[in-house]
Amino acid sequence: MTTPQRDYLTTRELAELLRVKERKIYDLAAAGEVPCRRITGKLLFPRQEIEAWIGGNAGATAKPDPAPIVAGSHDPLLDWALREAGTGLGGFFDGSLDGIERLADGGAVMTGMHVFEGPAGWNLGLVRDRFAGRPLVVLRWAKRRQGLIVPQGSDIARVVDLKGRLVSLRQATAGSRLLFDHFSAQAGLGLGDFSILGEVRTETEAATDVASGRADAAFGLEAVARQYDLGFVPLIEEEFDLLVQQKAYFLPACQSLWAFCRSRRFTEKATEFGGYDVSGLGEVRWVGS
Repeated sequence: MTTPQRDYLTTRELAELLRVKERKIYDLAAAGEVPCRRITGKLLFPRQEIEAWIGGNAGATAKPDPAPIVAGSHDPLLDWALREAGTGLGGFFDGSLDGIERLADGGAVMTGMHVFEGPAGWNLGLVRDRFAGRPLVVLRWAKRRQGLIVPQGSDIARVVDLKGRLVSLRQATAGSRLLFDHFSAQAGLGLGDFSILGEVRTETEAATDVASGRADAAFGLEAVARQYDLGFVPLIEEEFDLLVQQKAYFLPACQSLWAFCRSRRFTEKATEFGGYDVSGLGEVRWVGS
């Protein structure tokens, strides 16, 4: 009996078909040079498109334009600016790591990130490893003060004071969660030392949990703590960057955002939010090939 062919090839199967090493297949996929899909984190290759690609059908490798979405970490100032600038871009903010994968798969034109990399700094190590050879650019958005959001008058003054307290936690793909885990480890604490209210998806949801009395603390932005008239324990000034498709950078949607960010209104709003340093906004931090 003939075994029916599956609609998708695995990385190993495509490597065997092309008689190359699997590493070469990953390189081709990262550069967008071979038809592929990322499904639940796994690379799969549509058989019909691969056969057309091997046969020299150039059209088979043409990739659709990225979705007009800004993904990644939720930043209140960016969220506001996208609307006020009339960019027409939608927002899907589900964490720094989620946004990086969405952009890689064509699900976004831009993603916000604040991934702490220890002494190496912020964001760039991950981008270099994930997107070597891709036509992308990393631009500075802002430096932001992160710390503990607590009720006014709270006795929580350090991370170690969270032991046994009820904490509103960000999801695992969020840059804020990575930072919280880092500071918790420094304090000798793990998730088992807190009472976890649950995982929330945005900075504002975390602050709302504290403001409503459902949580004793959350890890988040000074800007959001001020918005809800909450106390704030500063822990770090982080670097929030935007990873942008190079082609999209020059299109009207993105250009309208950059133009708006040069306005007095934008600068005044950043000051009103508090906890932001936008003096380096637009600085080019990394350029892919």
